[in-house]
Amino acid sequence: MAQIFVTDRNGVEHTLEAKEGWRVMEIIRDAGLPIEAACGGSCACATCHVYVDPEWFAKLPNQQEEEEDMLDLAIEPQENSRLSCQLKFDAALDGLKVTLAPE
Repeated sequence: MAQIFVTDRNGVEHTLEAKEGWRVMEIIRDAGLPIEAACGGSCACATCHVYVDPEWFAKLPNQQEEEEDMLDLAIEPQENSRLSCQLKFDAALDGLKVTLAPE
Protein backbone atom coordinates (compact mmCIF):
# COMPACT_ATOMS: atom_id res chain seq x y z
CA MET A 1 0.00 0.00 0.00
CA ALA A 2 1.37 3.40 -1.02
CA GLN A 3 1.23 6.12 1.58
CA ILE A 4 1.98 9.71 2.43
CA PHE A 5 2.66 11.25 5.83
CA VAL A 6 0.81 14.43 6.72
CA THR A 7 1.50 16.49 9.83
CA ASP A 8 -1.56 18.47 10.88
CA ARG A 9 -1.56 21.95 12.41
CA ASN A 10 -1.34 20.45 15.91
CA GLY A 11 1.90 18.62 15.06
CA VAL A 12 0.29 15.17 14.81
CA GLU A 13 1.55 13.00 11.94
CA HIS A 14 -1.03 10.97 10.03
CA THR A 15 -0.24 8.05 7.72
CA LEU A 16 -2.60 8.18 4.74
CA GLU A 17 -3.24 5.62 2.06
CA ALA A 18 -2.29 7.23 -1.25
CA LYS A 19 -3.99 6.42 -4.53
CA GLU A 20 -2.12 6.59 -7.82
CA GLY A 21 -3.34 9.49 -9.97
CA TRP A 22 -4.96 11.38 -7.09
CA ARG A 23 -3.76 14.83 -6.16
CA VAL A 24 -2.12 15.04 -2.74
CA MET A 25 -4.87 17.53 -1.83
CA GLU A 26 -7.53 14.92 -2.59
CA ILE A 27 -5.75 12.30 -0.48
CA ILE A 28 -5.59 14.71 2.48
CA ARG A 29 -9.21 15.83 2.09
CA ASP A 30 -10.48 12.26 1.65
CA ALA A 31 -8.79 11.32 4.94
CA GLY A 32 -10.81 14.00 6.72
CA LEU A 33 -7.91 16.27 7.59
CA PRO A 34 -8.68 20.02 7.72
CA ILE A 35 -7.63 21.25 4.30
CA GLU A 36 -9.99 23.77 2.74
CA ALA A 37 -9.11 23.35 -0.95
CA ALA A 38 -11.71 26.00 -1.81
CA CYS A 39 -11.12 25.95 -5.58
CA GLY A 40 -11.31 22.16 -5.80
CA GLY A 41 -7.87 21.80 -7.31
CA SER A 42 -7.96 24.34 -10.12
CA CYS A 43 -4.96 26.32 -8.79
CA ALA A 44 -7.14 29.38 -8.19
CA CYS A 45 -6.47 29.80 -4.46
CA ALA A 46 -3.85 28.81 -1.89
CA THR A 47 -6.06 26.99 0.61
CA CYS A 48 -4.36 23.63 0.00
CA HIS A 49 -0.94 25.05 0.85
CA VAL A 50 1.49 22.57 2.42
CA TYR A 51 5.13 22.57 3.46
CA VAL A 52 7.03 19.72 1.84
CA ASP A 53 9.67 17.90 3.88
CA PRO A 54 13.09 19.11 2.67
CA GLU A 55 14.13 15.56 1.72
CA TRP A 56 11.19 15.40 -0.69
CA PHE A 57 11.09 18.90 -2.11
CA ALA A 58 13.71 18.35 -4.81
CA LYS A 59 11.98 15.13 -5.93
CA LEU A 60 8.80 16.97 -6.91
CA PRO A 61 8.01 18.27 -10.37
CA ASN A 62 8.85 21.94 -10.84
CA GLN A 63 6.25 24.54 -10.02
CA GLN A 64 4.42 26.14 -12.90
CA GLU A 65 4.07 29.93 -12.98
CA GLU A 66 0.39 29.71 -12.00
CA GLU A 67 1.28 27.84 -8.78
CA GLU A 68 4.07 30.31 -7.98
CA ASP A 69 1.59 33.19 -8.36
CA MET A 70 -0.91 31.53 -6.01
CA LEU A 71 1.79 30.83 -3.42
CA ASP A 72 2.48 34.58 -3.35
CA LEU A 73 -1.02 34.86 -1.83
CA ALA A 74 -0.52 32.06 0.69
CA ILE A 75 -0.27 32.60 4.43
CA GLU A 76 3.34 32.25 5.62
CA PRO A 77 4.89 30.81 2.44
CA GLN A 78 8.31 29.20 2.80
CA GLU A 79 10.93 27.93 0.36
CA ASN A 80 9.41 24.44 0.63
CA SER A 81 5.81 25.58 0.04
CA ARG A 82 3.68 23.87 -2.57
CA LEU A 83 0.00 23.69 -3.43
CA SER A 84 -1.07 20.13 -2.77
CA CYS A 85 -3.58 20.31 -5.64
CA GLN A 86 -0.64 20.57 -8.04
CA LEU A 87 1.06 17.40 -6.79
CA LYS A 88 -0.26 14.30 -8.51
CA PHE A 89 0.58 11.15 -6.58
CA ASP A 90 2.48 8.33 -8.27
CA ALA A 91 4.80 5.57 -7.08
CA ALA A 92 7.77 7.97 -6.99
CA LEU A 93 6.01 9.91 -4.20
CA ASP A 94 5.41 6.88 -1.97
CA GLY A 95 6.40 8.05 1.52
CA LEU A 96 6.03 11.79 0.76
CA LYS A 97 5.97 13.94 3.91
CA VAL A 98 4.10 17.25 4.09
CA THR A 99 2.81 19.56 6.79
CA LEU A 100 -0.42 21.51 6.54
CA ALA A 101 0.33 25.23 6.36
CA PRO A 102 -1.53 27.73 8.57
CA GLU A 103 -5.04 28.70 7.53
